[in-house]
Amino acid sequence: MINLEVPKKARTLVNQAYQAAAEVFRPISRKYDRAEHEYPTELDMLASLLDGLNTSGEGGAGAAGIRRKDGEKDTGNRNGGNLTTVLGAIEMCWGDVALLLSMPRQGLGNAAIASVANDEQLRRFAGTWAAMAITEPGCGSDSAAITATATRDGDSYVINGEKIFVTAGERADAVVVWATLDKAKGRAAIKSFVVEKGTPGFEVVRLEHKLGIRASDTAVLRFDNCRVPAENLLGSPDIETQKGFAGVMQTFDNTRPLVAAMAIGVARAALEETERLLAEAGVTVDYDRPANTQHAAAAAYLALEADYEAAYLLTLESAWMADNRKPNSLQASMAKAKAGRSVVDITLRCVELAGTLGYTEELLLEKWSRDAKILDIFEGTQQIQQLIVARRLLGKTSAELK
Repeated sequence: MINLEVPKKARTLVNQAYQAAAEVFRPISRKYDRAEHEYPTELDMLASLLDGLNTSGEGGAGAAGIRRKDGEKDTGNRNGGNLTTVLGAIEMCWGDVALLLSMPRQGLGNAAIASVANDEQLRRFAGTWAAMAITEPGCGSDSAAITATATRDGDSYVINGEKIFVTAGERADAVVVWATLDKAKGRAAIKSFVVEKGTPGFEVVRLEHKLGIRASDTAVLRFDNCRVPAENLLGSPDIETQKGFAGVMQTFDNTRPLVAAMAIGVARAALEETERLLAEAGVTVDYDRPANTQHAAAAAYLALEADYEAAYLLTLESAWMADNRKPNSLQASMAKAKAGRSVVDITLRCVELAGTLGYTEELLLEKWSRDAKILDIFEGTQQIQQLIVARRLLGKTSAELK
């Protein structure tokens, strides 16, 4: 059974992540929000520290996924790398979510590699900073509708297509590209490929200007007869109609709890700042009294905090299940849906509760409200998560419930 306390072995890492967020991220948060597309060089040393934590097996605080090892014996209740990484990500995003997304070698593509790569690929791409390219101009939430193609030609695959909204698409060393081997075979033919920067035919077309997470670059990529080695296909090259797409989708079982954790970190930052402002205004939040007997602002704060706690617990559950080798697709989507919606509601309400201060750049509240919206969108929108949850609960296939 899951224990709701932070595991003892994770407390050191959580504390280190908090210190990094407080001492590194927070002081430069506004600087790089204003200097969009400028690389935060302050992150290089911190990234090296996270590399050491990941290599040691302790789990980092970044966005890298955790590999589930086959053949492991069930040793009972386990608090492993998934839970540790989620807890670390919460702390780092309390500092700044865009700066976490800008961390070298902590990209969402690294989670894809961790999820479906074989042992040889894990060794070969160790130390690679990998972005993940899924979304296309005509394909957003429906990942199965991908039109980018990968055609086998001798010992290579030739990739053609365009990808949009690629986080760290310019800065990363490589991009994990989702493409289809055969459009006629549907979902089962979709595979992921590691395409390294500098590969002929791979072009960064432009960088987007965004509402939030401005410290993180978001790129449009084009692949024009881009030839990659066959061994860069992650996982099996076979088209298996029963499980082909499942191997690729396993990536989301790792990344959705991480995105939920990012949302929780931002929400907590906004709640703590709002509680401080309320206290300065003479409004005390009393946990021993019913909300309807307190100041209206305190009652509103209590409701927001309850929403936060629900998202937090769902996220811990989904990560704990992954550590204990339990299928967590349903829980990962529930956590992502709840945390994504909650962080938007919480940050906007906190801006409101803070009055004029909340709408100015004097505080970070307005920035957090802008950063929050993407956490409800990427890695599967709110609506897609609800659809996945409904399918899992009702036992329906994607064809039966659209």
